[in-house]
Amino acid sequence: MPKYYEDKEEDHRACAGIREDFKACLLQHDCVVKEGKMPSECLKEGHCKALQTSFFECKRSMLDTRSRFRGRKGD
Repeated sequence: MPKYYEDKEEDHRACAGIREDFKACLLQHDCVVKEGKMPSECLKEGHCKALQTSFFECKRSMLDTRSRFRGRKGD
């Protein structure tokens, strides 16, 4: 579920909730915090894979012509 914060500006871009959760997962993961690696390196190692897949599916649904009828995923 996307996290919403009252003191933050609303992000009206597509897939904003999943994007925020994905970013938070990467930046708070031990791979980045304790080991000091770049988030892109942690992605290659397979961390936060479920959120990465969800974000990809949400972005891909924007290009899908059927989404005009079904609506975008993740919104």
